[in-house]
Amino acid sequence: MFDTKISRRAALMGAGAVAAWVSSPARALFQAAARLPVPAFVDGLVAKMTLAEKAGQLTIMPAAWSGGVATALNPAGNAPGFEQQLDEVRQMQLTGVFNGNGAEMARQMQSVAIKETRLKIPLLFAADVIHGHRTIFPVPVGEAASFEPDLAERTARMASYEGAASGIDWTFAPMVDIARDQRWGRTMEGAGEDVHLGVLMADARVRGFQRPDLKAIDSMMACAKHFAAYGAAEAGLDYNTVDISERTLREIYLPPFRAAVNAGVLSFMASFNEISGVPSTANEWLMRDILRGEWGFEGFVVSDYTGDMEMIDHGFAKDSREAAKLAFLAGVDMSMTSGFYRKHLPELVEAGEVPQARLDDSVRKVLAIKAALGLFDDPFRRIDVKREKARSRTKPAIALSREAGRKSIVMLKNEGDLLPLPKSGKKIAIIGPFASGKHDLNGPWVVYGGQDYAVDLAEGVRAAVADRNSVTVTAGSGVEEAIAGGIDAAVAAAQAADIVLLAIGESENMSGEAQSRAEIVVPAPQQALAEAVAATGKPVVVVLKNGRALALQGAVANAPAILVTWFLGTESGNATADVLFGEYGPAGRLPCSFPRSPGQQPFYYAHKPTGRPNPSDDKLEPYKAHYRGIPNKALYPFGHGLTYGKIEYANLQAAPTLAWDGELTVSATIANRGTRAAEEVVQLYIHDRAASITRPVRELRAFRKIKLAAGASETVTFRIKRSLLLFYGRDNKPTVEPGMFDVWIAPSAEAQGVHAQFELVKG
Repeated sequence: MFDTKISRRAALMGAGAVAAWVSSPARALFQAAARLPVPAFVDGLVAKMTLAEKAGQLTIMPAAWSGGVATALNPAGNAPGFEQQLDEVRQMQLTGVFNGNGAEMARQMQSVAIKETRLKIPLLFAADVIHGHRTIFPVPVGEAASFEPDLAERTARMASYEGAASGIDWTFAPMVDIARDQRWGRTMEGAGEDVHLGVLMADARVRGFQRPDLKAIDSMMACAKHFAAYGAAEAGLDYNTVDISERTLREIYLPPFRAAVNAGVLSFMASFNEISGVPSTANEWLMRDILRGEWGFEGFVVSDYTGDMEMIDHGFAKDSREAAKLAFLAGVDMSMTSGFYRKHLPELVEAGEVPQARLDDSVRKVLAIKAALGLFDDPFRRIDVKREKARSRTKPAIALSREAGRKSIVMLKNEGDLLPLPKSGKKIAIIGPFASGKHDLNGPWVVYGGQDYAVDLAEGVRAAVADRNSVTVTAGSGVEEAIAGGIDAAVAAAQAADIVLLAIGESENMSGEAQSRAEIVVPAPQQALAEAVAATGKPVVVVLKNGRALALQGAVANAPAILVTWFLGTESGNATADVLFGEYGPAGRLPCSFPRSPGQQPFYYAHKPTGRPNPSDDKLEPYKAHYRGIPNKALYPFGHGLTYGKIEYANLQAAPTLAWDGELTVSATIANRGTRAAEEVVQLYIHDRAASITRPVRELRAFRKIKLAAGASETVTFRIKRSLLLFYGRDNKPTVEPGMFDVWIAPSAEAQGVHAQFELVKG
């Protein structure tokens, strides 16, 4: 379809190719590989179960024996104590628990399930292993900035290696929601705003977690979440309403989920939000018609945390009984946390309101997946206290964390080649609330990885420079509050230094679930700190900590150099120092657009032109599509990122026509005119000039990441077929139409790069 360094399987899941998948000859092969075998003993086991035991197999609860972090992330409310939860296991009221306290807890619970229950059905242990287990990797949106699906697969595989060693069979990851409003806190859990990049990352992370053999003791079952369109919540407000067209749903929000199915994922999680008036937890069209009917998904669907219970507050279900009935009949096989299924399903079946055959089918799926995980062969296969310790924070895991961290960093700006910094001869002042300290390093949604093992910025910088005493550290302000005398101390530190590293941005608790922000800016106390430090006239490198795109303003936006370092995890400080001092050249690219103002949200590059596009960024014309005084452009667009090289795009080669069943070769010469080696992410964008459904101004269709030595050049080639130009037509089915198309090979979604046009000709 097009030349890249990714697998054909991943390539087939590109934005246009998702629609083409239906007719792809490879589809049958991959779907066959993803099919769920049901062992012969499962039906016999189902036949022996009481209705209450069946409902228990469809109920998962927070672990009663868990750590403080797990409790804070998922407050258990009136959860039972551990002994009471063991009694629930004895009575077969649980299929498993999540976010428990490691291998010893799992061993005790599994022993009860195998030795003290009537049918000896093994428990399933789950956890939120989002971006690492004990060794923490960059938050997923940061990792997406690497534009390396292979990296995402490797970090997921390492997380599985560690997590499975502590008894975890199932992770509630990856989140594959497209996020186009940066106010939404859960932006940090996904791959950003673009469909193509989101598809590739979904595919990579599923394969990384599950490995080729799901029974392996170092694999975990993945869970594609949140189905569906959670990232489209109105105003970026978590848990809020979603009201979008079916076309938008199919073109933007569903493709990464489809990619997860094709990659072999065996579990889905329903989203909290409603879509056009119907909560996803009770949306039969989503769960049965699309997921199972159109896509052939054979695994099970779990509700999100109390998702079935929340339908009462939605005003969709009158009580817990009706909520259980609606969710189950819609296709949600397993209830998380509420206990509604074990409370109501037996009686609903006896009353004839839920068919027993439907209940048996869901139980059969759960048991078949337990078998696929190898739990019936050996219920303790992943439970080993010695193995848990031996696999925790190994040297390869720490090295991978450092690699992933530095590949995730995006350099937005580097005026006067301020970066990379020299390792000697300069006094460096690290200023800001994130200058040092064992806090805000791992990022949100970390259940098991402690901050004590993470490397902060000061530690990383001091390890990199020739003289540790040349580095000073001053907080200057808190994250969201001023410090008495803090600015004065920071100014003094800046004046005594040659270079300032301004470590500012968001804390961990400003991103993630329930952390939507109305103003996606650097908090006021930090902005005041930045203004005061900038006034000293010393060169400033902004080292930004963030879980979303931010609207940079004032001295922050005007700093000569800006690095986006996200939340990088265990090796945060070392990875940042590698880039600051040139041990690794910045190679990350933005997976989400940085707006000029918070008021532009939702903002994304692949917007429609409207009937009144502003013809020029240099002059804002009246009665055109822009905010007052602001062009309809990003401050830093999707795909943007600088290197320590000097990259030029030239010599676009493209034929003027693409035959209906033919192939068009498009190429450009990418040169590094600088004195340092560089990695460049070469991006292919398409625009359909006139179609029966209006099309975005640009859409990413492919990319390649290349390495260029100083003074070197490379011709990068993409091959375009008609399938790459598909979109969803008026009937909400994939279509393609003849006509004129623009094509760019460019360094970002708004850069000109090199541009041509071609005509798709039918007949």
